[in-house]
Amino acid sequence: MRKEVESPTPEERGLRVNPRVLIPPRELVVRTTKSGGPGGQHVNTSSTRVELTWNLRASPALSDADRLRLEHTLVGKLDRHGWIRVVASDTRSQAQNRVLAMERLAALLRKALVVRRPRKRTRPTRGAVEARLSEKKQHSARKRDRRTSTDD
Repeated sequence: MRKEVESPTPEERGLRVNPRVLIPPRELVVRTTKSGGPGGQHVNTSSTRVELTWNLRASPALSDADRLRLEHTLVGKLDRHGWIRVVASDTRSQAQNRVLAMERLAALLRKALVVRRPRKRTRPTRGAVEARLSEKKQHSARKRDRRTSTDD
């Protein structure tokens, strides 16, 4: 007789942002409220809107480099205490909205943690410079030819 072991839900395991970063579930604060907008009697009685908050500055799940990168990149989304908030009220199901909010937070953090390569400065080719100057001369000549002459 085999006993089936239930695997933990993503919420119980924590929030996997990338292979390096796993936010433990105890750091995520989930709050539910009544959803706004149309929906009749259902919307007035159920708290299906999910608000997920996480304190970036107090989290031991991040390295110092990742924390600095996130603070710099997400400066407009953080409050003054370092909390980041994600809201989901897309569906009528609280469970689905909870999953959506967690996915949105993970996607936001994943995108902010990407290290962009510095841009290499390039110079225009000699042919491109000559073509641009030639075009400028033609444009100037065209405008010069349109002017009315004052010689009578």
